[in-house]
Amino acid sequence: MKKRQFLKDADPAAFDVLLGFERYLAKSPLDRKHAHLIKIRVSQLNGCSYCIDKHIDEALKAGEDPRRIFVLAVWHDTPFFSDAERALLALVEEITTVYKHGVSDAVYDRAIQILGQEYTTATMMAAIAMNAWNRVGITTGREPQLIR
Repeated sequence: MKKRQFLKDADPAAFDVLLGFERYLAKSPLDRKHAHLIKIRVSQLNGCSYCIDKHIDEALKAGEDPRRIFVLAVWHDTPFFSDAERALLALVEEITTVYKHGVSDAVYDRAIQILGQEYTTATMMAAIAMNAWNRVGITTGREPQLIR
């Protein structure tokens, strides 16, 4: 893929729209550890290598256990995630793959039951924001950079 202009450079006002998501999320009740899990998992599902690399690095620097990151793609099959994290991850996966079958009542209701309405809303907004960032990153050809 040839080099493409990043959104920030092409249209700063459009980039600021996405930053609005970040400002909202910074003030939301969403736990930072949960925010990292959302960013990584959504990016894995979307195949955005730049965002996967960026958010894994941030999560590790924030103290996330590397083993949890290693198995995040198969979180269903591991004991490393709490009930709240499982509800959160199930919801963000269905939001990210909404084109397949929507968001099921079972997943949504479980999120509300375990996380509460306010936290579920913040989770939804984090997933929506990360999906938007992934689409910008993929469309503009963002790639992780090797550290030498």
